[in-house]
Amino acid sequence: MTMKIQQLESDLQTTLFYRHNRGTALTTKGIMLLTYTEKIFDLVEETKNAMTNDQTPRGPLVIGSMETTAAVRLPVLFSKYHKDFPEVDLTLKTGPTKQNIQAVLQYELDGAFVAGPINHPDLIQKEVFEEELVLITDTVHPPISSIKDIQTKAILVSHIGCAYREKLEQLFHQEKMIPNKIMEFGTIDGIIGCVSAGLGISLLPYSAIAKHVQEGTLRQHSLPNPYGKVKTMFIYRKEKYLPTSLLKFIDMVSD
Repeated sequence: MTMKIQQLESDLQTTLFYRHNRGTALTTKGIMLLTYTEKIFDLVEETKNAMTNDQTPRGPLVIGSMETTAAVRLPVLFSKYHKDFPEVDLTLKTGPTKQNIQAVLQYELDGAFVAGPINHPDLIQKEVFEEELVLITDTVHPPISSIKDIQTKAILVSHIGCAYREKLEQLFHQEKMIPNKIMEFGTIDGIIGCVSAGLGISLLPYSAIAKHVQEGTLRQHSLPNPYGKVKTMFIYRKEKYLPTSLLKFIDMVSD
């Protein structure tokens, strides 16, 4: 193995691994080669699929999504897809929009549901939903007539890269305000629970909190345009050949 690596480094005239007393680690060039290698294997697999006469969707299909979209919008879609194409090994991975975009570009995801619009020369996007964004508070919070009403409150947000967090930050920036305190959470459920308990305020799609509003555990407050709307797009790589499993998924998303 060592000889093969040394031969590869000699052929490419670069160092692929850092070697130290605890083992080895990929260099920047090594990481780049790994990315190209994954693309080559994907292309070989695509070639095999394109050459076969059997166009029945099968094999792995990895889809990314924002957490709220996965929880609220995708269960029925995924259930129907699995019923129609049982030979496809469907996997769902959740993450913020920026992370999902990079994962699609790096062939880690076949496609992803992200907040849009997305402008990238290597990606195709299809609009699938439009979400209404609302501020949420506990039920005893008074009406919010201005963003200045929440400046002194703790603002509960998801990780950096979350489209809803960016919308809220844009709103504060537009109003030339700095929130008093920002608290970062790893899950939407955590944000909803803490807002309901009176810890602070957040911004989320109405579809994700509608049940809580109806049950009387949260209060919603409208946002002015353009902050009150966000489009959810399905993105995938702009390539000449796409696996049948992905094409069928795109068709189902587009219906």
